[in-house]
Amino acid sequence: MERQRVGRPWVGVCMVSSLDGSVTVGGTSGGLGNANDLEVLLTLRRLADVVIVGAGTARGEGYGAPQTGVRIGVVTNSADLDAGSDLFRSGAGFIITSESAELGHDVDTSIEVVRAGRTRVDLAEAIDRLDTVIPGARYVHAEGGPTLNAGLLADDLVDELDLTIAPLMVAGPGRRAAMSGAEIERRFELAHLLVDDEGYTFGRWVRRGRDA
Repeated sequence: MERQRVGRPWVGVCMVSSLDGSVTVGGTSGGLGNANDLEVLLTLRRLADVVIVGAGTARGEGYGAPQTGVRIGVVTNSADLDAGSDLFRSGAGFIITSESAELGHDVDTSIEVVRAGRTRVDLAEAIDRLDTVIPGARYVHAEGGPTLNAGLLADDLVDELDLTIAPLMVAGPGRRAAMSGAEIERRFELAHLLVDDEGYTFGRWVRRGRDA
């Protein structure tokens, strides 16, 4: 289904979580998903004009060159990232950071940079400026982590949540899908819900009052 939003790209967040709310097991999200969850992720990437992800998640999940050919913007306030990773060497990766962030000497000048916000990334401004890297971008696919998700939620930028719930309880120190110092309440409406033969639940939730 086509994503629609007037005046700004549609932003969808895609996450997998355990029954008790953890988005990681063993430090990464990979242990929570199954083959169907991976297919959901890859399908959403194919639909997207651009992917955005927090630097910590890109590092922790070992992001490399995407199979789909989509561009991936790595969001970082500090500009502390591995510019020599496969993601950036492939040409798929670009940087989203603040105006004041100083890029390391190892950052190749060919890596594109979107700057938004004076000392911290202004996510609303960054989303508006994505067309400087991907002209005509209309659908932004966000893959976390929890801090980036919370920032998008705080600025009311999340139009859609695609959430896989694994039939697992993991306890432990894992974080939940959005984490911030203050509570942020946004209401979503269920658009689609599927359950596979392994007990995984796939939900698509859309922000109330927006076309889906």
